Amino acid sequence: MTGMGVEVGVQAARSRALAVLRIRSRALAVALLPAAVAVVLIAGGTSGHISGGHWGVTRWIVTGVAVVVLLCAAGIALVVARARPAVSPTVQIAEDSAPDLYRMVRDLADRLEVPAPSAIALTPDCDSWLEDRTHRAQSPPAAESGDDTDGIRGLAGTRHGRPPVAPVLVIGSPFLWWMRVGELRAVLAPVVAGTGPSAHPDIAAARRFVRGLDAAVAVTAAPTRGPLARTVLAGVGWVTRLLLRSCRGHAAEMERGVAAAAAERAQAVDYGVRIVAQEQVGLAYAGWDRLLTRVALPAWRMGRWPSRLDAGVVAALTELSRRDRLAEGFTSRLGERPACDLLEEPGVVDEAASLLAARLFHGGPAECGPDWAPVGWQEYPDEVVDRTWRTDAARLHRVLDAQGVHVTTHPPTRDADAPTLSRVLDHLTVTPADTNAAPSAPRGGRPEKSGAAGPAADPTEPAAPTEPAAPTEPAAPTDAREHHDDEHEQHHHDGEDGDDGDRGGVGNGAGDGNRDGDGDRDGDRDGDEGTLGTERTATLAAGLSAELAREEAAAPVRGGGTEQTGPDRTLWDDGMLPLFPLQPPRSGREILADHVTAMICCAAMDTAGATPGLDWLDGPTLLINGERAADLTPRVLTLIEDGDPTPLRSWLHHSGIRPEKPVRLV
Repeated sequence: MTGMGVEVGVQAARSRALAVLRIRSRALAVALLPAAVAVVLIAGGTSGHISGGHWGVTRWIVTGVAVVVLLCAAGIALVVARARPAVSPTVQIAEDSAPDLYRMVRDLADRLEVPAPSAIALTPDCDSWLEDRTHRAQSPPAAESGDDTDGIRGLAGTRHGRPPVAPVLVIGSPFLWWMRVGELRAVLAPVVAGTGPSAHPDIAAARRFVRGLDAAVAVTAAPTRGPLARTVLAGVGWVTRLLLRSCRGHAAEMERGVAAAAAERAQAVDYGVRIVAQEQVGLAYAGWDRLLTRVALPAWRMGRWPSRLDAGVVAALTELSRRDRLAEGFTSRLGERPACDLLEEPGVVDEAASLLAARLFHGGPAECGPDWAPVGWQEYPDEVVDRTWRTDAARLHRVLDAQGVHVTTHPPTRDADAPTLSRVLDHLTVTPADTNAAPSAPRGGRPEKSGAAGPAADPTEPAAPTEPAAPTEPAAPTDAREHHDDEHEQHHHDGEDGDDGDRGGVGNGAGDGNRDGDGDRDGDRDGDEGTLGTERTATLAAGLSAELAREEAAAPVRGGGTEQTGPDRTLWDDGMLPLFPLQPPRSGREILADHVTAMICCAAMDTAGATPGLDWLDGPTLLINGERAADLTPRVLTLIEDGDPTPLRSWLHHSGIRPEKPVRLV
């Protein structure tokens, strides 16, 4: 049954590939038709069978049309042939740097009776696939040697009579660190099995044609100079889009047939192990997403990139297994050999994958520099967490200074405007006079928000302060908008809520107030927007948002560095980075809550001996007497939304934090 299923899938894919090739043949026939008619007319005129009357004029008109059509067809074919297909961002693995990994993949290919992949590459994502890199623009010159791309010099393709080159196997780097060797082999079996159908000449030709059309469409859509070039490319783009639309359905069905054949063939290898390994795929995705949004993103915003992200996935998932009762038993696998042992130097590969992740998800430079340096997990609390909090606290006081906020003390003191937590608390506290003057507060720092209760906002109040474009400022302990893409992520929340009661600590951010056990306020804090206490609270949120936007506009454009080597060197344009932004812009309420939380953490470190810490699942966290600070987020939200400082002042007193003392800022 397995052999029959494989044969059926291959035949279905081949029939669709032939349909794609027929479309290519029809396009060629249409281009050659005027030339064929012209040849017939010229031959008839020469032999005397078609002569006299209007045939002479017709012959010249048809010949001219044929020449124009042939020139257009040649131009379109040239654009399609020279266009460089898209290449996935990867870290290439040479065979001499991972002989065990190559040996495992080749042994798997032998068991599946398919060609082995020509090379192996890693991507900072939780996925695996085969990628054809036989296009000559993606193959390095044959004269080059001695660098990290030596392991895939065979990608130059089918020139000089050599047999077709198998596609490259791309593996998600988190899989190598979290999965065991047997699990990785089972997960890769359906992927490697796809090299069999890929070697079929008809399927390979159809794929090359579709990729060429797709690349040509991208070329015609790129901005160009001059009206003539735009006109020519517009015509080329119209033709290539027409051909691509004609091929789209057949190409999709062809790929489904290839995938079905590969899955059917892979059932003969490690099928039982694969069922168990699929659970680890979902778990790895949940841990990787949480590590990027909660831990890596604050570091990237500070100009630091964690150099061991894949090792951090193991720590994060181990912590998840400890917290989540539904994940019990996952850590028992850790005694088996990890797949990263198949690499000769896993630390070097991890560092390269971590830098690539920072470039893709944040738009960082391609190489290290004074403002873009690696940071280890041991240095993360001091290099990232402490600097982030003090930078945000300094920004908060700069905005207060710009808005002319002064603290009235009795008796007056020299340090009335010093950077103290009391200055912030007094400014955000709602007094009876504020209540009488503004019975209804604006929503989320947006005074003009429709549907807000009460009278219209003051026209002199600042406009919507929220959503600065893709903020790159150092992040306070922010909310990580989690994407519940699998059941393991939901399991994490279930186990986390039932943990030791300190999940409402500093690392959760303003957007996670509903996780802090304050059930009475959950209904009012769903979503990104919340009610701010007073008009001056909304003004402060607007000022912080504007300050962040100014800092972002003044920041130098990242993405510089020397040109990359190897097939990935033409992968992206620096103006397109980041390719996959992790988070949407924060609202004014979230920005204000993050800055107030950062100020509280600075006061705790300077007056109560607290220290910055790192939680693998929640990111930056405040440690007081070696324990994570609990229940801070709902108290901050009570202050900024209701203007009530009582719960927060009680927490500060209980923790031994003195808000009247100045703090050290960046």
